[in-house]
Amino acid sequence: MTEKLQKVLARAGFGSRREMEQWIINGRIRVNGKLATIGDRVSDADKVVVDGKKMAPQKKARSERRVLLYNKPENQICTRKDPEGRPTVFDRLPLLRHGRWVAIGRLDINTSGLLLFTTDGELANKLMHPSSQIEREYAVRVMGEVTPEMVQRMHEGVILDGHLCCFSDIQYYAGDGANQWYHVVIMEGRNREVRKLWESQGVRVSRLKRVRFGPIFIPSTVTKGIYQELPKAEINKLLKAVERKTIA
Repeated sequence: MTEKLQKVLARAGFGSRREMEQWIINGRIRVNGKLATIGDRVSDADKVVVDGKKMAPQKKARSERRVLLYNKPENQICTRKDPEGRPTVFDRLPLLRHGRWVAIGRLDINTSGLLLFTTDGELANKLMHPSSQIEREYAVRVMGEVTPEMVQRMHEGVILDGHLCCFSDIQYYAGDGANQWYHVVIMEGRNREVRKLWESQGVRVSRLKRVRFGPIFIPSTVTKGIYQELPKAEINKLLKAVERKTIA
């Protein structure tokens, strides 16, 4: 059985299919010692080299799609390595014999909570793409007075960095004064968007935790710094969330 080269590369977590096509055009991929071209198809028997490094076998990646749920603490960053030596979210993940863990989105250093990882790079790309319309739910501790007018403005939308940003849902949760908690839902994960929306109304976010990504909620049993492998039924919920863009 053969598959399109860009699909194999995307599933391995290097990037989207479109990005992989550009890598092929740029001469970064070799198949069996020859420069790859658009339209190439590969099988498990073919040797694929990316930027001079042999790609891990993909047979297991196809048959054993895995997803981890990780409860990210504050002060961890979402990159594989950090020049400053800060702890990263990848430090505590289990080792893989084949392939690598791909983060489904990211959280900034001061945000905690639910972060998903998968061995299927194409699934990660589809879940992160704005067209998939995946909801992200956050618990937010706000310092400052919150009025109905502010809530209405954040529902309707605020221009941030040239984009119209809004919450699709805002619910008061608990507390008062400097310790008010709200739950908010947002459809895209632009950089610091949740914080910026609240700050645009003159209040400050003192704590921010993601509690849901699409159909997946963070369980109370998974404490900070701990991961849990999702069972097949939960992975199927993620697949259904992007079923309009079939993942085979």
